[in-house]
Amino acid sequence: MAFTNRSSRETRNILSSLFLLSAATLAFEINLTRLFSVAQFYHFAFMIVSIALLGFGASGTALTLFPALHREEPEKRLSQLSFAMGVSMLVAYLLTNHLPFDSFSIAWDSRQVWILILHYLALAAPFFFSGMALGILLNAFPQSAGTIYAANLLGAAAGCIAALIFPSRLGAEGMVTLSAALASLAGMTSSIRKFSNPFIPAIFLFSLLDLSLRFTGSPSFNFLDLRISPYKSLSYALQYPGAQVVHREWNAFSRVDVVRSGAIHSLPGLSYRYLEPLPALDGLLVDGDNLSPILQSSQFSSDSTFVHYLPNSLALHLRPEANALILEPRGGLDIFTALELSSGGIAAVEINPLIVGAAPIYDDPRVQVHVESDRSFLRRTGSKYDVIILSLASSFHPVRSGAYTLAEDYRYTVESFSDALSRLNPGGLLVAARWLQDPPSEDLRLFALAVTALERNHADPRAQIVAYRGFNTATILIKNGAFTPEELISIRVFLAERAFDLTYAPDVRAEETNQYNILQESKYYQTYLQLLNSNPREEFYQAYDYDVRPPTDDHPFFGHYFKWAQAPQVIAEFGRAWQPFGGAGYFVVVALLILAIILAAALILMPIAITQHYEVSRRDATRSAFPLRNLLYFGFLGFAFLLVEIPLLQRFILYLGNPAYAFTTVLFSILFFSGLGSRLSDRIPLRPSLGILTILILFTPFLLPRLFSLTLGLPLTIRLGLTALVLSPLGFLMGIPFPAGIRSMKREQALYVTASDGRVGVIFAVPRPSEAVSPSKPRDCFPKVAMTQPGDSIPWVWAVNGAASVVASILSALLALTFGFSWVLRLGALCYAGAWLTALAARPDVPRRRDP
Repeated sequence: MAFTNRSSRETRNILSSLFLLSAATLAFEINLTRLFSVAQFYHFAFMIVSIALLGFGASGTALTLFPALHREEPEKRLSQLSFAMGVSMLVAYLLTNHLPFDSFSIAWDSRQVWILILHYLALAAPFFFSGMALGILLNAFPQSAGTIYAANLLGAAAGCIAALIFPSRLGAEGMVTLSAALASLAGMTSSIRKFSNPFIPAIFLFSLLDLSLRFTGSPSFNFLDLRISPYKSLSYALQYPGAQVVHREWNAFSRVDVVRSGAIHSLPGLSYRYLEPLPALDGLLVDGDNLSPILQSSQFSSDSTFVHYLPNSLALHLRPEANALILEPRGGLDIFTALELSSGGIAAVEINPLIVGAAPIYDDPRVQVHVESDRSFLRRTGSKYDVIILSLASSFHPVRSGAYTLAEDYRYTVESFSDALSRLNPGGLLVAARWLQDPPSEDLRLFALAVTALERNHADPRAQIVAYRGFNTATILIKNGAFTPEELISIRVFLAERAFDLTYAPDVRAEETNQYNILQESKYYQTYLQLLNSNPREEFYQAYDYDVRPPTDDHPFFGHYFKWAQAPQVIAEFGRAWQPFGGAGYFVVVALLILAIILAAALILMPIAITQHYEVSRRDATRSAFPLRNLLYFGFLGFAFLLVEIPLLQRFILYLGNPAYAFTTVLFSILFFSGLGSRLSDRIPLRPSLGILTILILFTPFLLPRLFSLTLGLPLTIRLGLTALVLSPLGFLMGIPFPAGIRSMKREQALYVTASDGRVGVIFAVPRPSEAVSPSKPRDCFPKVAMTQPGDSIPWVWAVNGAASVVASILSALLALTFGFSWVLRLGALCYAGAWLTALAARPDVPRRRDP
């Protein structure tokens, strides 16, 4: 049934409603990732993608099991589902916000398992209703699948734009009500003149009221305020005496809070030999975490002796007239240090404009402030510097928790260090610091980064690195040239006066590496030497207990230390001790993958499992030969789309500077051009398009590094345009296979089976030898599945596609952690090749009656 039996106005209403519903869906999904990044930790934001796809897959299974759901007027169902989606968005947010999941106590508190399941169900509900609406329309109007799919994808692209534009005015809480408003507006649009639902305007008016209050800056509903995990830095900071939030602001990719309390004394790495009173500090937190000190403006003219006792000040003591570049200084401590110790120019690169607005140090006229990503600035600038400081932007996080295993950090990659080294004057110094962990991990990976970056630049790491540690931080100096004997003497004097221990220098001696912050053994010095002396170095990485290989732009997971050799320890200590070293975050992904496989199998097999007990009458029954090939085809598409989309999202974080820009631009580009491809899919041959798409994806891992290398220094607006341009052919071709497959299924002559008691059954059918076809029409080699009626196959393949996507969304993250983004893209290309092979095997099935 095409749109030809609907008036043009009714057709516009249906497509407009679907457009709004899809916009609400994507805006809600993207916003949930922000909410969970702030309220919980990064890996919970990652879960949202799999939850959304689970809801979509479950909708297809429901439509398969309950055909009556798609037998009423689609406009009525669309209105009802839009209302249900708007309500479920608000309910899901309130439930997860007021009944939070505590991942740290799950090992001994069984209630957390049920809370997690409840969260999954609640958060999947809006996507379930959205997916059901799309599935009903595809089933009702299969010959217009391209138009319907195009409206869906274009609406989703619009939702991406909304998720980028509105958070700065509405906050993430307001984005929930905006999504609910769009869903209810979709319900009102689809029910114009018919099936009016009085509850839909109520949801719309409530959402509109909340949005109006937020736009005008008036106090909104308190019960919508986001609650923060008690394990995040903001929660701890608010427990300080007299603590209060003096500034809070949202944008598309962050929430910035400034907390004021006389008990804030955060000066990372400060020597314990500094015994004077500390300056008055505020705490700046991004996404509720990683407290960074802000000097209150009243302190700028006060005693600044403390800066001489900070580890990063060594570089400025060696270069007192340095032109200094500070990369992502957050609250500005390193800027203040440079202003106090250097008589040269100071430049600061900070990507987040909210931070620049919150910290008064950025208003100092002596500081050149560049609001952009540090990687882009390093590629763009023609300036050279005497000192480059890579500020320590994170708080101390035990790597045992694995909370940041999944977080991409393009500041700490081999390519990033190479870019920074290229911007140093001869004799210039690059400074970086990390927190000390036991056993060596963060600091050891930082040392490995320095060694690898120097070797790639054909330099000598033995002569150009100095490393030292204090009570809780490790700092590394990398020189553009060899350290001189005079410099090494000055370094030792500086360290001795401040009780910092040398851990590596070109002329280091074992007895001087454990003098002040005394350990049972000088493990940091020993591991640094082992790494430096190993040949080949891969032998050291393989033998070391944890993964400390230097991250690259293709594998930018600085916080990922897990090795499978740790698995027995993780399992043995689960629920008995603190999470084993580096394993917890990785096992979150593994556990989610296992859960996703179980759920995906249930979504795919449930239609068979529920109906297999029925006896299928072979007498006077016509049988539907529904090829299993169709299930494979749509399963391959589900895997392929996500295995391509997710690594592209992660890869473009480097190019566009932050996850919000990457998510919005990449999703918009893929969805927008997929919508165009879907709209034109009836005019483009399926098999050649799949073949070309496979080849393009295989070339993508080779294309992107070259594109980034050549254009990373261009202005952001140009990079946004180049992103859309590069992804347009991929997106266009990725939009063709799904609607083309739907139309192909409808062209196949389907038969159905009726059970003896009037119910329906599902069986596997293998053609009889008597059903041979002529050589000119080769037989489909795949077995067949009998469906209840021709339309019932669409919801089922919709479920299969969604179920495969659920698994792929988690599998892609797991594979990226292990092998890198390029291999995930190649696997996506392999899945599209599988879809191409199943499409090659397709043939029109001729229905035939079979004898009992």
